[in-house]
Amino acid sequence: MGLGLDLLEVERLERALARRPGLAERLFTEAERAYAAARPRPAMHLAARFCAKEAVAKALELGAWSWQDIEVLRDGGAPWVRLHGALAGRDVRVRISLTHTRGLAGAVALVDR
Repeated sequence: MGLGLDLLEVERLERALARRPGLAERLFTEAERAYAAARPRPAMHLAARFCAKEAVAKALELGAWSWQDIEVLRDGGAPWVRLHGALAGRDVRVRISLTHTRGLAGAVALVDR
């Protein structure tokens, strides 16, 4: 079993995305960007997904990994994770919880191996 936690100031991600063209495409999948774009304050939703990816990486005890290999999705219910690339073949169950306020986003990930 693995546990991961991450917390981020929403404004910090917002500034980074504004300063670095293409950063959103590097960090987030098309589905993640579309989900956030359809909501008020997209940066808040992207920040929560950023935290979830970090939390999952910590729970899996990953060294190097690709941002595109951990995808945070939501189909009307609770958010869930799809693993891609080098992570896709892992026999794990990943559970996440996201939270955000106007200023902070956070996520917890629990991985059953």
